[in-house]
Amino acid sequence: MSAFYALLFTVAFLVLIIGLTKKIIQYSRVPAPLKIPLTPAPLTKGGVAIRLAKEAILFAALFRSNKWTWLFGWLFHMSLFVLLLNHLRFFIKDVPLPLVLLQNVGEYAAFTMFIGLAGLLIRRIFVARVKYISSPSDYLWLILLMVIGLTGIVMRFISHTDIIAVKEFSLGLLIFDWQALPTDFPLMLHLFLVAILMILLPFSKLLHIPGLFFAPTRNQVDNPREERHIAPWAAELDAEKNKVQPK
Repeated sequence: MSAFYALLFTVAFLVLIIGLTKKIIQYSRVPAPLKIPLTPAPLTKGGVAIRLAKEAILFAALFRSNKWTWLFGWLFHMSLFVLLLNHLRFFIKDVPLPLVLLQNVGEYAAFTMFIGLAGLLIRRIFVARVKYISSPSDYLWLILLMVIGLTGIVMRFISHTDIIAVKEFSLGLLIFDWQALPTDFPLMLHLFLVAILMILLPFSKLLHIPGLFFAPTRNQVDNPREERHIAPWAAELDAEKNKVQPK
């Protein structure tokens, strides 16, 4: 079982990294032929950076659009971020003080993450206009994340697992020195679902994570009068036309 999970997470990590890298490269190469920032938009690159930060951290546009969706969505994403930071201690031999201090807060982040996901799931079920555009995968992603959070809560507060053995297993993965993994059912289910999440993420709509930074409605400066916007492929066509035109 330990060897199976070691192989599973090795494959999941490679798929996640390679898949995300390919998608990010693909996003970066998609041409933006028009200047289409969503107004009111920043007039400088610094303003664009601030705008992207506000969208990534505060979900500013969602807050203006729908307060309830913003509340549950922000609660889920920020809780997940805290949990990811909290889980770094399993891959660091000497845990730094900030992560040690975060542990006391992080152990309760699973509850707020579950609440946020439950709110988003209820929204998809009972809000007619959202239910109409929802596909089965929309529900499955929410349920998958909820079960991951629930199994984490069970391991932390109900059926305790051997954290030291889990850390030894995690550290062993980094140096290909596989260690024995506890066979508690909540831990097995938790890790299996996390691996499935890692494998499927590069091929799902969860790619809005990096996609936000490549959205032309968000990452463009609103200066169409001051500076002409020419996509790289359009510039190449103009250059070729100028070469063949008679003088």
